[in-house]
Amino acid sequence: MIQYKSVIVMKKNKFLTIYNDLSLQIRQGVFQPNDLLPSEHELSQQYKTSRETIRKALNLLSEHGYIQKIKGKGSVVLDVSKYDFPVSGLVSFKELTQQMEKRVRTIVHELQLVKPDDDIRQYLEASAKDEIWKVVRAREIEGEKIILDKDFLHRKFVPLLTREICENSIYEYLENELKLKISFAKKEMFVDKVTDEDRKYLDVGGYEHIVVVQNYVYLEDASLFQFTESRHRLDKFRFVDFARRTH
Repeated sequence: MIQYKSVIVMKKNKFLTIYNDLSLQIRQGVFQPNDLLPSEHELSQQYKTSRETIRKALNLLSEHGYIQKIKGKGSVVLDVSKYDFPVSGLVSFKELTQQMEKRVRTIVHELQLVKPDDDIRQYLEASAKDEIWKVVRAREIEGEKIILDKDFLHRKFVPLLTREICENSIYEYLENELKLKISFAKKEMFVDKVTDEDRKYLDVGGYEHIVVVQNYVYLEDASLFQFTESRHRLDKFRFVDFARRTH
């Protein structure tokens, strides 16, 4: 019985395996922008599966902005290098950088429990009696500190945080250890003047402005548990989202 179930699961998820393999090849440059992917027939032979399974994998690639399917031509590979740091989506820095193949480091400058000031009480819908984790981290990529993340998390949802957790991945800890179900986020983006804090923790160079992305993050039961402000050096990130109109 166990063996039978595992076979069923493997067949059910085979299109995801193919999607992951093809998307990885596109990100790694095996297929370049404007290249054509092999035909459905060629892919079905390569992966030893049905054309219907291949079609599901290609549809997923299309939905996520990896390819454009053109009638009479095939599946054209799109330029995905712009999508490494999307504004939309809810993923951790660790998850994003795992796809970048660059040297990255997280530097924790501050980790403490604080009483929320007026701004944080408003952002997190907290009371003056609540305790809030404050985490300030610089993100270094290829030797340059170019992102400053300032996280504020309700202690009632996150009883404990350590420097080691913050250096690795807070979301990985929340989901795998605390079993919290992070569901959705509201985001705001704007350009702000560089602050003394930015200059202290980032390699801002001669820039006078910085891109700010604010996140209000909710659990599955719609509880607001985290407010994050990410401050990005202007020249290093283009915030690009991929959208496809449905008919």
